[in-house]
Amino acid sequence: MTQILYGPRLGKEGELRVGCSATIFDQARKKVLLTQRADNGHWCLPGGHMESGESAAEACEREALEETGLKVRATRLLGVYSDPDQLVIYKDGNKAFFVVLNFEVEVLEGELGLSDETTDFGWFTLAEMESLPIHANHQSRVEDALRGGDAVMK
Repeated sequence: MTQILYGPRLGKEGELRVGCSATIFDQARKKVLLTQRADNGHWCLPGGHMESGESAAEACEREALEETGLKVRATRLLGVYSDPDQLVIYKDGNKAFFVVLNFEVEVLEGELGLSDETTDFGWFTLAEMESLPIHANHQSRVEDALRGGDAVMK
């Protein structure tokens, strides 16, 4: 099971990694698509790590497709997130410190479904998210996305 630990500057113990997440709004822009992670049961925005040779937008689009079955296009950078007090520890013992770019994306085509990394999906308002186990700072990302305006850096 993947663990997330918090402590003063704990992130310095991990390998620096770049990740991305996709914010997919419903038509009314009131709800956001979340997936439930297979590794820890937490709900999150679709996303993952960036691979060598791809742009941040391409990574976001690839991860969204892999986790949801939806082909998407990144339309806007919503925020850059890096918590120096957060450390991700994987079940194999690897430790990571993430810098994550959150994009708003539009759905181009595809059928919403599950993957090896997800056990469920759903559309949620911020109020509905309050009762869910949310992964790391994903609820903050959704709050920032709904607020609109310039990209945030946290």
